[in-house]
Amino acid sequence: MIPTTHFLALAAVLFALGLLGAIVRRNLLIVMMSIELMLNAVNLTLVAFARAWGQTAGQGMAFFIIALAAAEAAVGLAIVVAVFRTRRTVNVDELNLMKN
Repeated sequence: MIPTTHFLALAAVLFALGLLGAIVRRNLLIVMMSIELMLNAVNLTLVAFARAWGQTAGQGMAFFIIALAAAEAAVGLAIVVAVFRTRRTVNVDELNLMKN
C-alpha cells in the first residue's frame, strides 16, 4: 500500500512543474499544456485523499475536472488557431490583441 504522502509529493512536483512552465515559457501551447499539468496534479490530490478517506466524492470531482480540462483544451486550441491565423505567432509576449 502506497502512503498518501507519496501521492501528495508527486502532485506537488507536477503542480510546481506546471506552474514553472506557465510562468517561464512564452509559447501559448506550452502554457496551455502547463495548465493541463496543474489540473492533473489537482486531480491526483483529490483522488489520493478520496482513497485515504474512503470517499468517492474526490473521484467524482476529478472526473468533473477532466471534463473541464477537455473543454478548456478544445476552446483554447481554437483560440490559438484563430490567433495564429491573424498574427502568425503564438508567442505570448507578441500577442497584444487590444492594439492594432
